[in-house]
Order: sequence, then C-alpha cells, then structure tokens
Amino acid sequence: MRFRGILLVCALGLPVTADEGMWLFNQFPKDQVKQKYSFEVSDAFLEKLRLGSMRIGAGSGSFVSPNGMVFTSHRIASGCIAKDGFYAATTQEEPKCAGLEATVLLAMEDVTRQVKDAAKEGAKAAEALQKRTAAIAQIEKICAGKTGNQCAVVKLSSGERYDLYQYKKYSDLRLVFAPESAIASFGGDAGNFTYPRYALDIAFLRAWENGKPADTPHYLKWSAEGVKDTDLIFVAGSPGSTSRLATGAQLAFYRDTALPLNLGRVQARIEILRAFAAKSAENQRLAQPMLSTFGNAYKSEAGKLIGLKDDRLMARKLNFERRLRNSVERDPKLGTAAGKVWDEVAAAYKTWAPFEKPYEVLERPAALGSSLFAMARQIVRQEGPLASGAIDESLEIAMLAQYLEEVKALGEKEAPVKAVLGSRTPQQAAEEFVHSSKLQDPAARRRPAEDDGMIRLARLLEDPARKLRKKHEETIESLEASSAERIAQYRFKVFGANDYPDATSTPRVAFGAVKAYRDKTEAPVPFATTFGGLYHLAGNREPYQLPSRWVEGKARLDLVMPFNFASTCDITDGSSGSPAVNTQGEIVGMVFDGNIENLAATYAYSDDQARAVHVASQGIVEVLRKLYQTPGLLHELGL
Repeated sequence: MRFRGILLVCALGLPVTADEGMWLFNQFPKDQVKQKYSFEVSDAFLEKLRLGSMRIGAGSGSFVSPNGMVFTSHRIASGCIAKDGFYAATTQEEPKCAGLEATVLLAMEDVTRQVKDAAKEGAKAAEALQKRTAAIAQIEKICAGKTGNQCAVVKLSSGERYDLYQYKKYSDLRLVFAPESAIASFGGDAGNFTYPRYALDIAFLRAWENGKPADTPHYLKWSAEGVKDTDLIFVAGSPGSTSRLATGAQLAFYRDTALPLNLGRVQARIEILRAFAAKSAENQRLAQPMLSTFGNAYKSEAGKLIGLKDDRLMARKLNFERRLRNSVERDPKLGTAAGKVWDEVAAAYKTWAPFEKPYEVLERPAALGSSLFAMARQIVRQEGPLASGAIDESLEIAMLAQYLEEVKALGEKEAPVKAVLGSRTPQQAAEEFVHSSKLQDPAARRRPAEDDGMIRLARLLEDPARKLRKKHEETIESLEASSAERIAQYRFKVFGANDYPDATSTPRVAFGAVKAYRDKTEAPVPFATTFGGLYHLAGNREPYQLPSRWVEGKARLDLVMPFNFASTCDITDGSSGSPAVNTQGEIVGMVFDGNIENLAATYAYSDDQARAVHVASQGIVEVLRKLYQTPGLLHELGL
C-alpha cells in the first residue's frame, strides 16, 4: 500500500514549485532545498530558527541577543514609537509597549490519533465534532498544567492532522530603538506593495521577565556580511492566511467578477475623496485617512487581479488541479464521486455570479466609506459596539451619495430604489438622510431614535440584503468551506509530508533566493536598492522627505550599500517582521512587505515576478553606526 502511494506521488509530481511553501517546522522539504541549492538543512538549523523567531502583535519577529533583544517591524511596534524615533541607551530608559505580546514556539507534537480516536467511526458529524473539540480542550489543559506553557492544538489539512504546539509568552516588551516614521515608511501609501523600496521599517524591543531583561540563549546572530545576489535565505514567521485550496473556478470568479466590481467601487470613492480634499487644507486633513485606506485596498485588490490575469499562474494552477483530480478519481478509496467536488464548486460560482453585484452593494461590504450607514446597520441588526469617533457631515454626504448612486443603478428589481430615493437624486437623498440623523452625536448613539434618518435607510435595505446574505450562505459559503476541507484532505492523502497546509497565523518557515527580476515591461529590477537610490528619490515633500539627520548625514554613508532587497521567499500578511537568515542561521534582513505581484500569493505562488521585500542587515548596521550612533545596541548585536 505504501509503494502504491509513492507511485501516485511520483505520477502526480510534487504539489509545489520552485521556492513555494510556508512550511511547518516539523515538515520541512529538506530534500527539495538540497536538490536545488546544494544545502543540507539540519534539524538543529530548523530548531535554532524556530526558537529564535516569534509571533509578535499582528506580525513576526526574532530574538537577536541573549538578553531578550527583539528585532521586528516598525509597524508592529508603532503603538509605542514616537514620530521622531527613539533610542534607549540603557535598559532603565526602555519604555513599556502596552498591550504588545510575543510568543515563541517551544515544541510540537503530533496528537492526531488522540483527537481522532475521541470520535468513534460512524458517529454523526455534529457528535464527532463535539467529541473532538472536547478532546482538544482536554489535551490543551493537560499540557498547560504539566508545562506551564501556552498550549494549543492546531488543526492541519482540514482535520487530517492535529499538532500540539507549546508556546512561551512574553508579555513585557519594551522599546529599545526605532527610527523616525518618515524613514520607516518612506514613500508612504504610494510605496506600499511596490519595489524598488527604500524604507527602514525596523524596531528593536526587549523582552523582560520578572523585572529584568529576559534570558534568551536561543537567539539569531547578526550577519557581519549581509546578503548578495542569488544567496539562499530562510524566513521564519507567522503568515496570516492564504486560500491556496481555491479551485480554478473560484479564481476565475474572483478574476472576472468579484475583484473588478470591488475595484470599480473603491476607485469611485478615491476620485470623490481626491476632489473633496482639493478644496481646502482642512478637507485634505479630513479625507487623508480614508484616502489611505481606500488607496491601499485598491492596490491590494489590483495586485490580486494582476496575478490572476497572469496566464502562466492560472495555467499552473489548472494543470495541477487537473492532475490532482485525476489521481483522486483513480484512488479506489476516493473514486469518481470524490472528484465531483470541483464540478460542484464550478456550478455554484456560475449560479452565483449574477448576484455578486447586488450582494456587494446591499450586503457586504455595502456602503463603503459611510460611517453613519455602518452604525445604522449595526443598530438595525443589534450588533455592536458602535464606533466612537467624530464624523464630518460633508464627507459623509459625499460617500453616501456615491452609495445611493450604486443602489439606483441596481434597479427596482434588485433594490427598493423608489422607497429609498422617491423623486430625489442620490445627492439630495444623501443630504436628507444625513441631516435627519442624530448618529453624528456620540451621545445619541447610545439611545438611537427610531425615526433617525440613517436607521430608516438601513431598515429599507435590510430585507433585500438579508435575502442575498441567505442565498450567499447557501450557495457559496457552506460549499466553499466544505470543498476546501475535502480538497485539503485529498491533498494530504496523496502527498502527506510533501505538501504544506494553508497559512493560519501559526509558525512557518520558507526558503528562497535573493533575486532580481524583470517587471511587466521587461525592465530589469535589481535584487537590492541602495542609499544612493534613496537620496536620488528623496524630495522636500512628504512622503519623500527625509529626517534631518539623514539629510545632514548623507556624506557619512556608503551610498552603494544595500538598503532593501528582494527574494523569492513565500510570504503573505503576518510575515512582516520575519527574520531572514543565511545558511549559517545569521540575520541578513527582515521582511516588511511584498511587491504588488506578490499579492496574488494569497491564491497561488509564483516566483516569476512576485517578491518578498526585506530591509538588509548591512544597511541597518550602516545607519545605526553612522547616523544614529547606537554603540550599546551595536555591541549587543555582536558588532
């Protein structure tokens, strides 16, 4: 039976390509790395990387000294960083980062049999789920009682495997060093998801225990040399989530229907906000937060669409899907009936496609940009708590008028247009709904009036929205969950340890090469940017205005020194702050972003143009030594 399984894997081919994979530490493809890069990854190397890295806040980080020094992203630590930066020359000067915690994965244990044995074969689905949930809770309780660690059973491959993870938590984190916000986020919103980049998006913290710096012997040493082109590197972090079990039919739906619709709606609001902001400095101040939000959303969705329109990526996805389905249908324990999951998904999305536009407009996300409508809907649906911030009436009217234009465009068949607008234009209706609402007053939100204008609008739209929500749940959501679960189980049965599960904000390790590429125009993009490139791009206006110390210190820097660099490492949301190490296990950089081509990695990996973007270790040392003059920090890093 085992021989047959090997033949099946060989016939199908490995499920991953090139440097693909956010791998479990106890399921790393050592042979794949050895074959491609002639480097043998040892268990000791992986253990060092696991114990030296961490999940911190909504991202990742690493220990870089034996005294609790933590290396992470500026954005992860932004809640305790002043705009002008900070450096604590002594431990006594290190301020606490309230609410920020870090966890390190200490141990992993396969508990699949314990969980599965809790539910007898033949038990009903609901009963089996209840028993497995109880078994998981018991395993976690016993583990925590014995070890004192934070214990969590992680469900992998849709329940084909369960691992028990033991974490050590650090709740007392203090700020050691952070650069000015202007250089940490150089390029601002316009720079997000782009490459080449020029950002010092870093921070150094310290973990404390029992009133003193934590003892952290399993730290990652700092590389004195840094990276160069084609180097093999490894990235350890806690990537947030991926959807790589999505079928070809799902990806085609996102590409042809959902993403273009959402992009059009976001673009319309960006244009309104830009026109609003152009009227005065105060309008610019009011509109900027929403412009940033919508701008980043637009680039994120556009990046995914660009990826899904790449014929090479879709061809690889569909080719692998076809081969997997053939293998499933040839398996006597699965058979033709199991392979029908792909047909079911395709049929469901074909049925749903005409409803996507009214669903987006009426149900989710509905009135993009309107805070008052969001609160009114929460009140109607008895959800909470409500937002507490101030609302600008003119900006609210502009956003709501655009939304009512979208409702009007649906027509009476899909939406209660006559009841909402009457004889008014969307602009006139928006003004009346906003002016007749008291929800702008935070005090009124606690006891909203039944005749409130915005609540009346939310009630008018609730019935068609509820019907679309129900249809979406029945047509898409339940099937999407069950199909992903079945496909994950099929992949596990076929590939076992040769595959990696979707990212779930749990610790993973990736590998790849420091690598240049050619963009969509075939123009060459270098593997690394330099300080010289930064100064060439800098100007006198934000977001390209450098802090004064950078302007004054230009002559002291090596202008050809690598600053940021790109690699083929497989990353996604949550990877920000992840350490990048060389084959000696030394820090050579840190992930802080990906380029726009990398955004499609949510669905499928490609190393043609997609890149992880890192801050280079040698560039960090250059500025710590010559601009920030942090001898204590450099000494602690072994430099």
